[in-house]
Amino acid sequence: MEALAEELARVAVATLRYQFPYLEEGRGVPDRPKVLAATVAAAARAAGEVAPGLPLLAGGKSMGGRMSSQAAADGLLHEVRGLVFFGFPLHPPKQPGTKRAEHLSKVQVPMLFLQGTRDALADLKLLRPICKDLGPRATLHVIETADHSFHVLKKSGRNDQEVLRELAAATAAWAEKIAG
Repeated sequence: MEALAEELARVAVATLRYQFPYLEEGRGVPDRPKVLAATVAAAARAAGEVAPGLPLLAGGKSMGGRMSSQAAADGLLHEVRGLVFFGFPLHPPKQPGTKRAEHLSKVQVPMLFLQGTRDALADLKLLRPICKDLGPRATLHVIETADHSFHVLKKSGRNDQEVLRELAAATAAWAEKIAG
């Protein structure tokens, strides 16, 4: 996330990184969803206080993004203008399903899904129809040959740094559209 935050800064997208309580305490088992969503809401409030007047987006990598969407669906992210998912974890590895996306219909702000074609936690055959059903609120940006961590195959002719630049550029362009 540090390298991604640096790339986002290069395209004028400020980030506020935080940890969930279980990570801060060194526990291996994630907190309950209510605690995770409340943590996202607290981070969003803190970001709003640190940078008043800037358009506020919430999101994150994998579970951080999913918990951001859950917080938004629960009405906890009042000032947030959009959600950015760097690898939305639609399902566990080798267990395709869409249950983790059921709450997305309750999210009222625009959402950007940045997904790799080799992401073991998000079968694009399942994610594409979800995004379509969400209508104009959902934008799907696909990274060819990228896995859940956005590592790409050598045969792609790209490296991880180039992919991070693409993620940042796509985020900045999308944020500009929704802020207008």
